[in-house]
Amino acid sequence: MDALRRLPRLFYGHVLKDPLLEPVFRDMDPGHPEHVAIWLAEVFGGPETYSHDHGGHRHMVGRHLGKGITEEQRRRWVNLLFDAADEAGLPADPEFRSAFAAYVEWGSRLAVMFSQPGREVTVPEPMPKWDWGNRPPWQPPSD
Repeated sequence: MDALRRLPRLFYGHVLKDPLLEPVFRDMDPGHPEHVAIWLAEVFGGPETYSHDHGGHRHMVGRHLGKGITEEQRRRWVNLLFDAADEAGLPADPEFRSAFAAYVEWGSRLAVMFSQPGREVTVPEPMPKWDWGNRPPWQPPSD
């Protein structure tokens, strides 16, 4: 949990200095990095604290509505997060990093999809549970 708490603190420190991402996050709640740590812990098999205290996946999806995230911003976000994972001391073993990278790609692409104008959270959003070697836990409905 210590590394998961370090990760978003370091990451959002870099994000707020990045000219491409800062506009998206400039009004970020000061508690956001801790919420992200709790989110990641639950996604990777830890306690269901985010679901119980913060509204689960449906709430997370709703936080992205209307932000209009671009592919360029998504890629920068992913790259900064991977750099911060090294800086925070997340495990470097290939199994974990492969699962982490897969989750970050999956989640960041959902964030872009749900951030576009006119999108709504209209279906139940189960909390993703990410594991080594499993398929993504949820697929968006076909348009």
